[in-house]
Amino acid sequence: MYKKAVSRVFALSACAISLQAYSNGVTVNEQSASGAGTAFSGRASTVLDASIIYGNPAGLVKLKRSEVSGGFAVIDPSIDIKNVSSGARGTNKGDSAPITTIPFGYASSPLSDDVSVGIGVYAPFGLINDYESSFQGRYHGSYSMVKVITFQPTISFRINDFISVGGGLTINRLDGKLKNDLATAALNPTGKDTELKIKGDDTAIGYNLGVMIDISESATWGLAYHSKVDYSLKGHISVSESPAAFRLNGRYGTSMDVTLPESVDTSLTYRFDEKLTGYLGTTWTRWSRLKDLTAENEGIPPLGVALGFGTVGEEVNFRDIWSVAVGTAYQLTPQWVLRTGFAYDPSPTTNEDRIVRIPVGDRRTVTVGAGYSPLSELTFDIAYAYLWENAAPVSQSNSSGLQPAYSAKYENSAHGLTAQMTYRF
Repeated sequence: MYKKAVSRVFALSACAISLQAYSNGVTVNEQSASGAGTAFSGRASTVLDASIIYGNPAGLVKLKRSEVSGGFAVIDPSIDIKNVSSGARGTNKGDSAPITTIPFGYASSPLSDDVSVGIGVYAPFGLINDYESSFQGRYHGSYSMVKVITFQPTISFRINDFISVGGGLTINRLDGKLKNDLATAALNPTGKDTELKIKGDDTAIGYNLGVMIDISESATWGLAYHSKVDYSLKGHISVSESPAAFRLNGRYGTSMDVTLPESVDTSLTYRFDEKLTGYLGTTWTRWSRLKDLTAENEGIPPLGVALGFGTVGEEVNFRDIWSVAVGTAYQLTPQWVLRTGFAYDPSPTTNEDRIVRIPVGDRRTVTVGAGYSPLSELTFDIAYAYLWENAAPVSQSNSSGLQPAYSAKYENSAHGLTAQMTYRF
């Protein structure tokens, strides 16, 4: 019983790290404000500033001047928990995701008319889920934190007047911390539950590639490929308040190999006239690559090894997803441009597999934004996004005997505000 409970914790913790890193958790895109205003609908085919390093490195060569661009996103999520059923006592306050500020920055420079280079630093993915200590579903997950920071050097080439290509390495740092309880209070003289804390990290290499084609004077098509990233997470698990008979209190090393899937982003930009531009984009993510997760643990006492704690794992069931976005931009004056957009992002997990660490449903996002250029060298961009998700049911059984069943309906939404400044030399 205890073995099964701890094994499930290891596996679900890894699942949380993986899914939160790449899916549509309660967050918004944080790579630029200029792109956020149109819901990133033209991310692979529109060159507005050096943030194209992330969207499509092929477009970097279209920037005529050296520039630096940077800013931040402020995310304010809201989580409402309803229709709760559980064998455990506790509370369901919701709003477990705090307000978060996420910075980003880029720099680029043309080496010639046909070659440009640049670097980008951004946080493409990440989420914090911090339930109250008395959360009724704490036996399935009480705290989850995942941060991914990416550094990307990039080069772009102009093939001819119509075609450009580009690419760059991505150096990705992943840090994760997770916590949950096991219902062992009845087995402990202290009357306390067992607490498990897991921490792991790794730095891994990936790459981005892209091509951009001017189909006509009015239309541009772009395609960008973001590679899979293979992480070998290393860290430790801390066990406290374990029943004395199991002698598992302590800190143990753990490692896990996780491959986060590749994605393909394509979009079309069409300039109707000198003022109005339309965008249409879609992104495919190969979530079906993630089938199972296995953790290798070190330093486990002999009894723990005999119980099977040396290697633990669990199957996961993720599906490939297609997201779509549409947007427009209107050049109101030479200084001002107005933007709006809409995006739909399906969840890679189903009702059968959804857990309290990642209680996400299919997402819709509406955005508005603006750009202001008081000088040719200087541009300020700002964007606001409101997102909401379908009601997302969670149902986790007491398969271990130490994790009381928990079911609920999650209703998630979020406000996002992104600001950016670009200076050209």
